[in-house]
Amino acid sequence: MTYQPKSEFLRTIMARGFLADCTDLQGLDETLLKGPVTCYIGYDATAKSLHVGHLLNIMLLRWWQKIGNRPITLMGGGTTKVGDPSFRADERPLLTPDQIDANIAGMQRVFDRYLGYGAGSTLPSSSEAIGQDTRALMLNNAEWLDGLNYLDFLRDIGRHFSVNRMLSFESVKSRLDREQSLSFLEFNYMILQAYDFLELYRREACVLQMGGSDQWGNIINGIDLTRRVLDAEIYGLTTPLLTTSDGRKMGKSQGGAIWLDGDMLSPYEFWQFWRNTTDADVGRFLKLYTELPVEECDRLGALQGAEINEGKIILANAVTALLHGAEAAQAAEATARDVFEKGGMGEDLPTLTLTTAELAEGISVAQLITRSGLAASGKEAKRLIAEGGARMNDAALTDAGLMVTAGDLAQPIKLSAGKKRHALVVLQG
Repeated sequence: MTYQPKSEFLRTIMARGFLADCTDLQGLDETLLKGPVTCYIGYDATAKSLHVGHLLNIMLLRWWQKIGNRPITLMGGGTTKVGDPSFRADERPLLTPDQIDANIAGMQRVFDRYLGYGAGSTLPSSSEAIGQDTRALMLNNAEWLDGLNYLDFLRDIGRHFSVNRMLSFESVKSRLDREQSLSFLEFNYMILQAYDFLELYRREACVLQMGGSDQWGNIINGIDLTRRVLDAEIYGLTTPLLTTSDGRKMGKSQGGAIWLDGDMLSPYEFWQFWRNTTDADVGRFLKLYTELPVEECDRLGALQGAEINEGKIILANAVTALLHGAEAAQAAEATARDVFEKGGMGEDLPTLTLTTAELAEGISVAQLITRSGLAASGKEAKRLIAEGGARMNDAALTDAGLMVTAGDLAQPIKLSAGKKRHALVVLQG
């Protein structure tokens, strides 16, 4: 018989679809029932923003804090210098310390939208009862990794790791099976991540590491190391690696990653990503990415035909409001209605601004489609036009070589790729 947790956190995440696996579900449940618990999720600073692929675990941390526990967001200022080889075909490009610091600053702005940090922070709206000891912490593993003495580390920590066992982890084994190079630098990553768990237990009494199911091997390493060195009882919990119902990796679109930084992806484009959710994913995404009651998520997900659009709009508004605020969500919905229902231009569409100098000899409509982000390349833009999927001011485009001049931009031009993706082209004033 499957164990049925009693703690509010585990019951909540299981009902909403967050749980993939746990090292000891009953043990963790009993620990949670005793009072506030500290957990962490690690994030390497490989880009200046987080993206939708990170949002599942960010929401998991948010629920963790809302229910009265303390979350730690561990920034990989140290581990980013090595690079996680898990399920990668090649080595990550190495970043400079300045690039890593800049990326961490950008990621922190995103976390601030979802978690309550520090004494003066704004906690999630339903967490008024959260005390000081459950406010989120943001730590950087460079604090303890940068100063490690290599020989001492090998003697004190390295002796607890079996190379045979490390080679058996699927994240490494799959790389070697394909005869793809795995550098010694990367091979050290799992040892450093395991050491993070040990340090967080020592420093913050952190007893749980959470992460995506691709991190299972790394999490197990940290648990084993901490038990060997300190004889501590700690736990690991993973979330599923999500794909959409049509098989695409969650967080990817035709235009690339769906960033959580408003400067890298506008609130309107973010809203539109969720509005374009496939019918079969609406109920599941409402449970994972919003705070609506499970019963309401199920009701909206079960709608049929045109009525399912109500669920998609509620999903887009709720997710966008959490990240960008309620006003941004309302503005995005208004823009969408203007564009799709009234045929207007909208105020929040992605905008390409051109100068008179750039238009001196004209610019082809295929270039405009590419530069506005509606196509990834000129070749793709030409194919879009040839297949009848591109429009300019709601009129079908048939000539990829059509030239646009400054005179044509006396008024903004609306470009469309299919029925759901739009952009404006304007002349710099």
